[in-house]
Amino acid sequence: MVLCPEETLGKEDLRSLQLVRLKETLERVYHLVPFYKKSFDEANIHPENIKSLEDLEKLPFTKKQDLRDHYPYGLFAVPMDQIVRIHSSSGTTGKPTVVGYTAHDMDIWTEVVGRIFRMGGLTSRDILQNSTGYGLFTGGLGFHSAAERMKIAVIPSSTGFTSRQLLLLKDFGATAITGTPSFALHLAEVAKAEGYDIKKDFKLRTGFFGAEPASSGLKEEISRVWGIDYHEVYGLSEIIGPGVAGSCKHSDWLHISEDHFYPEIIDPLTCKTLPEGEKGELVITTITKHGLPIIRYRTGDITRLTRIPCKCGRTLARIESISGRSDDMLVINGVNVFPSQIEHVLSSIGGITLNYQIIAKKKGHLDKLEVDVELDESLMCDDVGVLEKLKKECERSLLNNLYINVAIHLVAPKSIARSEGKAVRVIDQRR
Repeated sequence: MVLCPEETLGKEDLRSLQLVRLKETLERVYHLVPFYKKSFDEANIHPENIKSLEDLEKLPFTKKQDLRDHYPYGLFAVPMDQIVRIHSSSGTTGKPTVVGYTAHDMDIWTEVVGRIFRMGGLTSRDILQNSTGYGLFTGGLGFHSAAERMKIAVIPSSTGFTSRQLLLLKDFGATAITGTPSFALHLAEVAKAEGYDIKKDFKLRTGFFGAEPASSGLKEEISRVWGIDYHEVYGLSEIIGPGVAGSCKHSDWLHISEDHFYPEIIDPLTCKTLPEGEKGELVITTITKHGLPIIRYRTGDITRLTRIPCKCGRTLARIESISGRSDDMLVINGVNVFPSQIEHVLSSIGGITLNYQIIAKKKGHLDKLEVDVELDESLMCDDVGVLEKLKKECERSLLNNLYINVAIHLVAPKSIARSEGKAVRVIDQRR
């Protein structure tokens, strides 16, 4: 069952709707946002020159730095008296990126998140523990508003306070949860340590996780340990927040709401549009937003796209789980490596956990990659031979899959710092 009829439109009807909305958006930004008028004029492109969806690639890209350069409200397309919500990034690497929403945009946001909740089978009979951060971060409030619109009871637990989260999960009888994959794994670890019987003490049946890449192995581990359906949620605040895309029960690929967010895949180096099915950087154009419409936004996220209809009946395009970010990719002696590739290999090896940390170093003029990975508590022993065999198995598997040498350090359980938000997986000491 779908939430909106647009999710099952035929190809030609969808393309027609997208083109109408794209043209309206281009006219709006050209006349209302000086940044876009200048960039279009410099590219010698006028909105009336865009006569097909394929013509979109003639337009210049928008980058995160453009939002910072026009901090705080320089890219807004409406006056401030029409803005009803403001969110922003943390600004830890410079000025934060600021996003604004009109009432119209808020309706879109609750709709697209609602689509993902419907994919997960949520109804008004469910109780949702929202273990995603509230505040300027878009995650918590994005999930919250959509759940309320669908008349789902929400427990606004936010992040942190792990023991209290578990108490709420048990006593309040939550049937669904949101959060990051790493926090879901951490919750399960603490639940076991505190004596909970995860399958008996909790009523969870489904979870919605995002904000960080997760390998298929990590998803399977979370699904197994909690006994729940795993639904991936993709989003970014510059586009709208969580809800840009999400997975259904029939596929790991994520349905993107392309009737609101038109997707392209480009080569991150040449910036050329790639054919369907090829892996590259995801670029998104918002085609219905009013407060902060964005044209050809370079997300930095690496994925593939398909428009083959899903078994669930939805006809919207789907993207593969994000394998990493173009700016998070490690180049080790000329070989491109994403953290999720390492996680995928580790997930297939017994005796270790998926609590790990990647350290990139320099040894002379060469790069050196090391991975600290925690032993499973069931394998804790003093047998040097057993540990050495496990270490070599990890190193051999990584070499066979990544074609580079990786030094594995097996460390004690719970020795790697936990995160109650996004996990810190990579430490690059070469810089």
